[in-house]
Amino acid sequence: MEIPVYLIAGFLEGGKTNFINGILEDGFAREDNTLLLCCEEGIEEYDPRFLKNVTVITIDDESQLSRNKLTQLEQKYQPKQILIEYNGMWEIQKLYFDYLPKNWLLYQIMTFVDSTTFNVYVKNMGSLMMEKLKDADMIVFNRCTEATRKALRERNLKMVNRRADIYLENMDGTSEEYADETVSAFDLSAPVIEISDDDYGIFYVEAMDLPQRFDGKTIRFKAQMCKSKQFPEGCVPGRFAMVCCENDITFLGMACKAKDLGSFNNRDWVTITATVKAEHLDAYGETPGPVLYASAIEPAQPAKEEVLQF
Repeated sequence: MEIPVYLIAGFLEGGKTNFINGILEDGFAREDNTLLLCCEEGIEEYDPRFLKNVTVITIDDESQLSRNKLTQLEQKYQPKQILIEYNGMWEIQKLYFDYLPKNWLLYQIMTFVDSTTFNVYVKNMGSLMMEKLKDADMIVFNRCTEATRKALRERNLKMVNRRADIYLENMDGTSEEYADETVSAFDLSAPVIEISDDDYGIFYVEAMDLPQRFDGKTIRFKAQMCKSKQFPEGCVPGRFAMVCCENDITFLGMACKAKDLGSFNNRDWVTITATVKAEHLDAYGETPGPVLYASAIEPAQPAKEEVLQF
């Protein structure tokens, strides 16, 4: 029998336990037997009033986690659903590939972060922090102030995970969405929207998330040439971006319809002037994405920072 698993990830004091108390209070486990695996004990505790159908198992050390151990817990307690409050210092990849029984299906990954310590974790444990963000379906930054909200938005977290819903929880208890889809980072009224070297990552995320916003607009930006056999109609120019370390470098490219590309080689730096169209491509799946129609492609000097950084 397949069992849905809800993974609550993040570092100590990120708000994981408070979130679990909240969903239990709202009736998450009111009808179905629930197994709650607590892999990290912080200051907050689970509210006993809402544990009627919940079996809490504490796992103090990662060595206690194994596929056989979790299968035994399933057989003993017969849960209909499973919550895992995961230790921030443990690698999630091991949970995915080494620990979870095959019939335990990850339904949702939620990551909670203390905004006041986020920069410290990124600086000192970047890989551990980024893996908690990259695969999440929902990300919540707690204890936000005006300064931390501004700093988080300047980091352009959508480059780390474009599909996640990201929320900023303020000190006064209010909440707001990370992205404001009513405001663009660019002057959309300009006859040619100039994308600076530093802003390419911001443009990439905004155009991929909201291609209709740029439909019919003319843009100009600097990128590296990429010719692809999967897109013979032109090229896929873009920039390399590093999320947290050299192992996390990825290429952010966009489909560009163009001719006469024989004089350009892969990784050549070019300046592209193009009109954006929101169109369907196989690479974009079922929803439209930005397709560039180049009117000019010219050789260019490399960007000062050749790799965009998170």
